[in-house]
Amino acid sequence: MARPREFDERAVLDAAVQCFWNHGYEATSVRDLIDCTGMTAASLYNAFGDKRALYEKALDRYVEASIADRIARVEKLAPREAVAAFLAEIVKRSLADRERKGCMLVNAALDVAPHDADFQNIVAGVLARIEAFFCKCIEDGQADGTITRSLAAKDLAAHLLGVLMGVRVLARVRPEPALLQSIVATALAALDPRGSESRAGR
Repeated sequence: MARPREFDERAVLDAAVQCFWNHGYEATSVRDLIDCTGMTAASLYNAFGDKRALYEKALDRYVEASIADRIARVEKLAPREAVAAFLAEIVKRSLADRERKGCMLVNAALDVAPHDADFQNIVAGVLARIEAFFCKCIEDGQADGTITRSLAAKDLAAHLLGVLMGVRVLARVRPEPALLQSIVATALAALDPRGSESRAGR
């Protein structure tokens, strides 16, 4: 009979998330992972496979604990409020990131995905999940009149995804509250049905 695992898998993955997030995939060594998780190399390989496999599990852990959790919390709000709350939390987290680690998903998109087709698909899938959240909010907001109908929901959702990615990258080099907040405010203003009507009437 197989022996039960003698470690907390979630705690190990959380430690691996912090390690990969701090150093990036390429710069993180197996020794770094051993030090941060407190496990031996043999135990890590037996439990998770190689470094690449552990990175995939750590990235999934990050997505579920951060992005998926955020969507689950804010999608209970009214459509436009949900979008605003999602983006406000992104700005807050970005400004609180004193080490300027950025978003682990965005880091994966820039550092790993371009060289690894499997990770490209993984990252693209998560981004599509976020875009679908935006699109659902916009469709619901267009239905109740709180979001403009002047543009297709899918186009507005794609724009919001671009804003999200831009804020996350920009915050690593210019973590300025006024700058990030103005970007988000402009994106939210583009959803305003009154603003689109006034522009159309000019």
